[in-house]
Amino acid sequence: MTEQQFRLPDVGEGLTEADIVTWRVKPGDTVTDGQTIVEIETAKAVVELPSPYDGVVTRLLVDEGQTVDVGTPIIAVDTAGAGPAPAGAVPAPAEPAAAAEPAAEPAPERTAVLVGYGVKTGSTTRRPRKTTPMVPAATATGTPSAPAPATATPVKIGPTATAVREKNGGGRALAKPPVRKLARDLGIDLSQLSGTGPAGSITRDDIQQARDRASQPSVKNETPREERVPVRGVRKHTAEAVVGSAFTAPHVTEFLEVDVTATMDAVTRVRALPEFADVRVSPLLFVARALLTAISRHPMVNSSWDADAQEIVVKHYVNLGFAAATDRGLLVPNIKDAQALPLPELARAFADLTATARDGRCTPAQLTGGTITITNVGVFGVDAGTPILTPGEAAILAFGRIREAPWVHDGQLAVRQVTTLSLSFDHRIVDGELGSAVLRDVGQMLEDPIRALAWA
Repeated sequence: MTEQQFRLPDVGEGLTEADIVTWRVKPGDTVTDGQTIVEIETAKAVVELPSPYDGVVTRLLVDEGQTVDVGTPIIAVDTAGAGPAPAGAVPAPAEPAAAAEPAAEPAPERTAVLVGYGVKTGSTTRRPRKTTPMVPAATATGTPSAPAPATATPVKIGPTATAVREKNGGGRALAKPPVRKLARDLGIDLSQLSGTGPAGSITRDDIQQARDRASQPSVKNETPREERVPVRGVRKHTAEAVVGSAFTAPHVTEFLEVDVTATMDAVTRVRALPEFADVRVSPLLFVARALLTAISRHPMVNSSWDADAQEIVVKHYVNLGFAAATDRGLLVPNIKDAQALPLPELARAFADLTATARDGRCTPAQLTGGTITITNVGVFGVDAGTPILTPGEAAILAFGRIREAPWVHDGQLAVRQVTTLSLSFDHRIVDGELGSAVLRDVGQMLEDPIRALAWA
């Protein structure tokens, strides 16, 4: 047998560990080069790993749910007759050869005691405790043995023996006399308990726990009072990222209420166009277009802080990120070169990437390299918030819920469609004037979508 071990690779941008989510194969399965063998969850995405060779699975070296470091062997495959092993595979460690003769046992040693020398290690064995029922033993022929003479020395029966006798003979619960007394004092019925002590005996702890349960109010479908959720994968990365961002970049957040009645009318009209027949059009699409236009007018907001070089890196392309809530946690995929996409293509990119994120199929490339982010808190019924910057970015725009509100329009009080925009920015890069200008421009384009065409 030629067994090769496949090590966990780095699937993107210097990741150091991953969780084993689901094995697609088991020992004995035949695998081929390129066949998916396991799903792993990194700090950024769920990734399917293919087999790099042909062979038969001999061992799974890591269990599902386990976190392993990059470079750790995760699966062993017999590649005998399948050609040379590819890169990433390592030979399994050779089994140690069997010794020709059994090793000689070491001479027994004496162990030190308080006085003199103790007995030789292993020189004595403790006689096993007799736990058989106290009934006459049967002879080989089936005849009971004779009872002990009356002059025999009586045997003192301890609590354990008494408990065993009562359990086997009388059908009573297995418990020592002090435990029985405690149960009587507390009004606990031993017959209703399951013991956790030796041989299933009931202990003082079992009695105390029964008393505590009896003192609690009865609740139907009672759930545990606490639950512990392991912090792994996406949640672990998100926690580290937001903590690092919050305590590295000095955040400033500004708010702006906007009348978006005209934008909502435009959404209705665009949905009827044939170019958008196969894609969902939402107000978020117009917010994204307005932000992209504002970036073209104020490029500094689409930049990052290079601490090592002490430089501000201004990006003349926009990889537009958007926050997506998934079962595994918050993901922020980004649309590459969003500034170059016409409105129908931008809508399709949003739809496709949202579905991919919710299915947990985003690639590391789709989750890295963003330059600015939008988060739509309005879908949760929230008016506004103070979003934390995505690490490495200078700004993030939160889009609140759209609601009816009294508003002065053309000098008259009217009921209009209103939303709140929140812009958080890195104050090392974006000062108050620039941040205000970007937020004002986005708001004006949502009040009058024609401005987006005029300023593009």
